[in-house]
Amino acid sequence: MMGMAIRKAGQPTGRARGLAGVSRVSCVSCVSYVRRVDILRGTRAVVAAGLFALAGQVAAAKPAVTAVPTPAATAVPTPAATAVPTPPTVPTPPTVPTQATVPTPPTVPTSAAKAPAPIVIERVLAVVGDAIVLESEVGLRAAPLVAELEEQLSPSDRQRRVRALLRQVLEELVDEELITQAAAEAELEVTAEEVDRAIDDVRRSNKMTDAQLTEALAAQGYSTASYRKEIRRNLVRMRAINVMVRPRVSVTDDDVRAFYDRTAAQSAGPTELDVAHLLVRVAPDAADDVKDAARRKAGELLARIRAGEDFAKVTLEASEDPASREAGGDLGWFKRGELPTEWEEALFTMAQGEVRGPIAGPQGLHLFKVVAVKREPTRPFEEQQTRLRQQLFGERMDKATRQWLEELRKKGHVELKAQPTR
Repeated sequence: MMGMAIRKAGQPTGRARGLAGVSRVSCVSCVSYVRRVDILRGTRAVVAAGLFALAGQVAAAKPAVTAVPTPAATAVPTPAATAVPTPPTVPTPPTVPTQATVPTPPTVPTSAAKAPAPIVIERVLAVVGDAIVLESEVGLRAAPLVAELEEQLSPSDRQRRVRALLRQVLEELVDEELITQAAAEAELEVTAEEVDRAIDDVRRSNKMTDAQLTEALAAQGYSTASYRKEIRRNLVRMRAINVMVRPRVSVTDDDVRAFYDRTAAQSAGPTELDVAHLLVRVAPDAADDVKDAARRKAGELLARIRAGEDFAKVTLEASEDPASREAGGDLGWFKRGELPTEWEEALFTMAQGEVRGPIAGPQGLHLFKVVAVKREPTRPFEEQQTRLRQQLFGERMDKATRQWLEELRKKGHVELKAQPTR
């Protein structure tokens, strides 16, 4: 945990100030809301002004209507005596021109009608009790491992592996926060002297002076105070596990003896291998169709061997290495460090008689067989019991810690809000 603490670039942890992070995000949301309200108010004012102007122009364009005079209140003469007078004609109001008198309402600018896009200051990936886990924390913790993956992997595999790594780091940060809160609830404390001793251990293990350690921390964005705070948090978590989980774990002498009996043969690792091979030649710069044909040929030969044909017979028939073909592909005995690294990692994990491949090499594709194995002699129980007890205890502690963390998740409030992105 001490080494892990030097990983950051100086940004605050966020979880310890979870509520402060929420306040920052909330304030930005409030400002955006006020701006949207102001813009809507301005839009309504422009529209209202246009409507009032329209009403005034229409009223001004309409002429006054002449009242129809009322006939005099006299007796109506008989038809034979006189004709009934025609009432005066009411003048027709002038036509109101449609386009001239009804103005188009003023256009509201598009930029004023839309609310401004929200500005994301920080993403909250998880809520753990009253604390939060920020995306920046996940990125900082994962940064060294992501850099390694980017150097080692092809672009097609990189994105998938990086996303899986970020999800794993997020889960680890959630677990750490759960342990920190459990320690606070149990009122577990760490003294300043214990923090000093832990920092001295880091300095001595890295063979640094105080000035060199300070310089190294500053290069990674750490101040002395922020580093001490991180060390304190790590020590508190370790104490919580020691107090709350360790009493659940026990290892008896019988457990250690049974563990020895079960693993003694496995612990005697191979020291030398007698190796045979079958070579299918293909140049490193060969065309893709040539490489595909070589892979198909190697696969067919491997299938024949695994179906029961003798490795030496198939090698004599098909291997393209004349130096070893007549000997059934036998290359002789090899100790650790005498084979190319990529071959050694595969061959020293193979059982005697096992065939594996195709494995690429400078000359082409190889099928390898481990003909024989030399192993270290099995060490007696008395020489290994201390190491085996520690190994068994560590495995059981890991299992008990995982169970305890599951209990904390069920008992507490853990909400995953989003997945980290790249």
